[in-house]
Amino acid sequence: MLNNKLLPFILLFASISLIHAQPAIGDNTPPNIVLIFIDDLGYGDLGCYGHPTIRTPHLDQMAREGIKLTSFYVAASVCTPSRAALMTGRYPLKAGLPGNLGPDSEGGLPQDERTLAEALKEVGYRTAAYGKWHLGAVPGYMPTDRGFDEYLGLLYSNDMMPPWVNTERPLQLYRNDQPIEQEVDQTTLTQQYTDAAIGFIQSNQQKPFFIYLAHSMPHLPIYASSDFQGRSAGGDYGDVIEEIDSSVGQIAEVLEAEGLAENTLTIFTSDNGPWRNMPERMYTTDPVEQWHGGSTGPLAGAKGTSYEGGFRVPALLRWPGQIPAAQVSPEMCTSMDLHATILNLTGAKSAPKTLDGVDILPLLTQQAESPRDDFYYFSGEYLDAVRDNRWKLRIAAKADDWISHETITGDEPIITELFDLRNDPFEQFNLGQHYPEHVSRLLMKMRQFAEEVGAKLRE
Repeated sequence: MLNNKLLPFILLFASISLIHAQPAIGDNTPPNIVLIFIDDLGYGDLGCYGHPTIRTPHLDQMAREGIKLTSFYVAASVCTPSRAALMTGRYPLKAGLPGNLGPDSEGGLPQDERTLAEALKEVGYRTAAYGKWHLGAVPGYMPTDRGFDEYLGLLYSNDMMPPWVNTERPLQLYRNDQPIEQEVDQTTLTQQYTDAAIGFIQSNQQKPFFIYLAHSMPHLPIYASSDFQGRSAGGDYGDVIEEIDSSVGQIAEVLEAEGLAENTLTIFTSDNGPWRNMPERMYTTDPVEQWHGGSTGPLAGAKGTSYEGGFRVPALLRWPGQIPAAQVSPEMCTSMDLHATILNLTGAKSAPKTLDGVDILPLLTQQAESPRDDFYYFSGEYLDAVRDNRWKLRIAAKADDWISHETITGDEPIITELFDLRNDPFEQFNLGQHYPEHVSRLLMKMRQFAEEVGAKLRE
């Protein structure tokens, strides 16, 4: 018979055991990471960020069950440098890729830069990348050369083929380091990537896993599968976004079915703002039209510009039991911070080179203030702007939504703009003449940082 005097101690021990059996920050069960990185998705393209006609129920649910960031930045407003910063945790100029690669480019992300996948493999993670890579399309620079156990996707943007780009290299779908589809049916890409990610989740549960799901859409030209064509009230572009939303729902469903949801950090964001400012080369044939690009919502600018619409993008993070639900945070953070946070969270070693990202886990889990004090906006080798918690100084050519960065000649007049992003996140009012002290202070920061990293200024 059980000794009644021992019962309280037994119950206490059992309670402690149950607590420690749950996955938690800092225990011996590192979380799985699913990082969904969309191509050219705008700040205003999702229902939870205010789009009036595109329906995104799965992403809206992700926002309700986790945190929605409203001041989240990527490190470049075009594809390659943004992805380089995410993979390395460093500003693109430091990481050696300040501009876009093309299908005929030699090299890629410098081999002395450590990728997030390489760091996670060192601590026992299984790693997979599905979708757009754009960090090197030659041997030695492909995903399976840079820390990923397997890969399925396009090695660069889906427009980088005739008639849109002057190249003789065909657009090909790759599995690992070999092409498997010469004439790519782009209507199948979103579901192919999703199916590959689901298969990886189901087959790789002996170790923690890292999935980098980098959808090719909605980069122009846009394509949706037959199941989604004509379905959205948001037109062709809405069809594409709603299929991506369905993909997010499928990933969430399999994580729940496999009992992995509570030990998986899922991140959804975009590589830069929408391509509303296309060059003439994109209008040479169907199916590209001006209205096929996305929306920055109330933000100024677009892809390729250093206004907010180019750099500020949607960001949703969900981790049941760790990230409190229904949070909306205006705290400033970046894709480089995701890199640093994942390293610290998983116990991966610090990078051999200095990171520009900071750990934002307390912001996500404890509603703490962001540890980030400033953010620098680069355009290739040029440093265009800097932001602190409130003020943004921009020194560059004027660029509205319909001026493509590809058509800027360098002869455009340079203007100085100061914006109060607390009261005017839409960059409607240039306050430089009213607050010259902030212009001087931020200009000094730009000069110092430009000298530090070898950037150019347009002053």
